[in-house]
Amino acid sequence: MSGIILPFREHQPQIALDAWIASNAVVIGQVTVEANANIWYGCVLRGDIGTIHVGEGTNIQDGTIVHVTGKKFDTWIGKNVTIGHMVLLHGCRLEDRAFVGMKACVMDGAVVETGGWVAAGSVLTPGKRVLSGQLWAGSPARYLRDVKPEEDRLSYSIPAHYAELAKEYPS
Repeated sequence: MSGIILPFREHQPQIALDAWIASNAVVIGQVTVEANANIWYGCVLRGDIGTIHVGEGTNIQDGTIVHVTGKKFDTWIGKNVTIGHMVLLHGCRLEDRAFVGMKACVMDGAVVETGGWVAAGSVLTPGKRVLSGQLWAGSPARYLRDVKPEEDRLSYSIPAHYAELAKEYPS
C-alpha cells in the first residue's frame, strides 16, 4: 500500500494488504479497497459524504475521480472491473467485470451490470442501466450493440494484466 491515505471525520480507508495504490493517488474516508485491486497515478477516491467500495482485482487507471452523492448514492465497484484513464464515477454501481472506457462519465444512480461496457468518452446519465453484455456509447450514452465475444474476453484479461503490472511498481 502506498498513496495518500487520509481519514475523514471518524472514517479511515480500509485497504487490503495486497492492493496497490500509486504514490500520488488519494484515498479519503469511507473507502474499502479489496485484495489485488490497483489504483493508478493521479486518482482520487473521496468517500467523505458516503461510501466507496472497490472490489477484488479491479483496476482504476490514471486520473480517475470517484465520488458519491451524499445521503443518496454511494459508489460500488465490483470485482475485476476495468476503469479507463480519466473516468468520472459519481454515485453509481459497476458490477463484476464491467468496463468503463477512457474519459467516460457514469453519473448518479446509474448501473453497469456484470460484463456491461460504457465506451470511451461516453456520458451515462443519472439512473440509466447498462444491461449485462451490452455496449453503450455517446453523450448521452445509449445502447449501441451487444459486447462481442472478443471484447468480453478482455473483461477477464485486462484486470489480470493490471494486477500483474502493479507488482512491478514500487509500493
